[in-house]
Amino acid sequence: MNEPRPLTLETPAEHPFAEFVRILGKGKRGARGLTREEARAAMTLLLEGKVEDTQLGAFLMLLRHKEESAEELAGFTEALRAHLHAPSIAVDLDWPTYAGKKRHLPWYLLAAKCLAGNGVRILMHGGGAHTAGRMYSEQLLDLLQIPLCRNWAAVGSALDQHQLAFFPLHDWAPQLQRMIDLRNTLGLRSPIHSLARVLNPLGARCGLQSIFHPGYQAVHREASRLLGDHAVVIKGDGGEIEVNPDVISHLYGTTAGEAWDEEWPALSERRHVKPASLQAEHLLAFWRGEVEDSYGEKALIATMALALRGLGQDREQAFTTAQGYWDTRNKSI
Repeated sequence: MNEPRPLTLETPAEHPFAEFVRILGKGKRGARGLTREEARAAMTLLLEGKVEDTQLGAFLMLLRHKEESAEELAGFTEALRAHLHAPSIAVDLDWPTYAGKKRHLPWYLLAAKCLAGNGVRILMHGGGAHTAGRMYSEQLLDLLQIPLCRNWAAVGSALDQHQLAFFPLHDWAPQLQRMIDLRNTLGLRSPIHSLARVLNPLGARCGLQSIFHPGYQAVHREASRLLGDHAVVIKGDGGEIEVNPDVISHLYGTTAGEAWDEEWPALSERRHVKPASLQAEHLLAFWRGEVEDSYGEKALIATMALALRGLGQDREQAFTTAQGYWDTRNKSI
């Protein structure tokens, strides 16, 4: 027979992370969001592995229910950047790719590849295939010959040789990858899906971000503004950094601490019919000029123009430059 558990006669010390769970979860009247400083402190504990699994789940879902604020995203990002100790590697564009595509092919990959072929240095990063029924960047790296890098040295080498590097989140921020992977355990995406888009770990000249859910674009723009970053946020197709040519695109920008907005008209008079299925080989055939695709060409040129807009060109100049890049691309991969 088991001995009865001894009585608890002394009050145990509170876990340091309990404070942050309490701030978010203290009832309808008592709960509030985290300040930027509190968010930085909470993320530091998470990155240092000083948080219990039960606390982590509660924290992520309370944030998810409340919806993360710009101050929280900025504080989390500051903690991650301080924790990373990333090397100094020159990058023009930070290109997060975490959503995956389900309605259209990932034309943004061809846009990035074409930009890189014209000297634009691009760091792409993603969190793997976490949702069924979507096509992810990681699944197409070999097909499109986009360098997969597993450490910072490889990133620097790939950028110098190819102007393009893909660095999985798991290899540079495994703690955040673990939080993303909890999606299928918790049943909901965590705020880390949003946070990953703000991180810009190498301090690129411009951070591109795509946020699909309405209202979040301005929040992300404000987070980047608070961090002093230059960024452009859009509602990209499927949540990826890809301009949908069938609809009006709103650019939420921040430059030198000032927010700005720009609206781009739709490029097509009527919506294109989405393909019956997504065939990755179609991307390769299109790059080689073997097939035509009206939606794909408009999407990738507009996406290149978006990136060039982020790097300082105006809209008209950006589209002209993008078209020139595409027309003169090296069709062999």
